[in-house]
Amino acid sequence: MKISIASDHRGHEAVLHLIERLAGEGHEVKHVGETTGERSDYPDGARAVGESVSHGDTELGILICGTGIGMSIAANKVKGVRAAVVGDELSAGLARGHNDANVLCLSADLLGIRKIDLIVDKFLGAPFEGGRHERRVSKINEIEAGEIGAAD
Repeated sequence: MKISIASDHRGHEAVLHLIERLAGEGHEVKHVGETTGERSDYPDGARAVGESVSHGDTELGILICGTGIGMSIAANKVKGVRAAVVGDELSAGLARGHNDANVLCLSADLLGIRKIDLIVDKFLGAPFEGGRHERRVSKINEIEAGEIGAAD
């Protein structure tokens, strides 16, 4: 699978770990963000991953900052991105299965490497279920395109 990945300075160590691990498992990992550990701004990495996914250069994205919240807010501004902040495996599976999330946002400060690995594995392994969820994801796309009003 093609995966883009980025972090700010707080997610530096976790991203380095994931890049090595995922590449070792045969994934094509495209690092598009911070690796030095120096202070950096999370919107930069979020935009880079979001654009990579939106343009189809990668299938999924992973973003890591202190809480995952800033990355999620920024990534969701990129057209076509459905970024979800996830803190457990159940939410990771549901984000993909029900919401067709294409960018996973994680907290470097609240999750350890072991938990991050479990969440990433669940996210990458969960397919979108379609069915009744397809209608809901279509409505999200309509909102993004400005095609749905309050009365709809």
